Amino acid sequence: MQKKEIMKKTNLLIVVLSVIMMVSCKNTTKNNEETVKPANKFDNQGKVIQISKMDFADLIMDYEKNPQNWVFKGEKPCVVDFYADWCRPCKMVAPIMEDLAKEYEGKINIYKVNVDNEKELSQFFQIESIPAILFIPLKENPSMQAGAMSKEQYKQIIEDFLLKKTIDTTQKIN
Repeated sequence: MQKKEIMKKTNLLIVVLSVIMMVSCKNTTKNNEETVKPANKFDNQGKVIQISKMDFADLIMDYEKNPQNWVFKGEKPCVVDFYADWCRPCKMVAPIMEDLAKEYEGKINIYKVNVDNEKELSQFFQIESIPAILFIPLKENPSMQAGAMSKEQYKQIIEDFLLKKTIDTTQKIN
């Protein structure tokens, strides 16, 4: 008799824990980031902005009108994070991009594109693995970096490629 009671309590506990786990997993898989539209279309105000194909054409480049030539529409250099909700490395990169958006507020804009929702845009850029990060300077062609990197590596690319702040490692010694 005691074994049956223990089994009933154990089964009840398993059911309760399963329900709690399902509810908590549902909340954590939901995209917690705000989708913000900036007041000025060329200023993200320190936030990562989720964009669609149409937003990309409006804010960055209309690749349908200029498929052969890169014609950047932005007023600031930008970073575009091509990601998917199911991608673990993308989830590791997301908070880094959030930090970088705050750190470089007013200097660069950071956007993100869901490759599952924007297949045509992903195909145009030949995205084969994610995360794929597109770095877009003001007056040069963009550069794509596939795979997750550290915050320091992203900062180095932003400084050297987007903002052109190279560090002089040769110091004169008197």
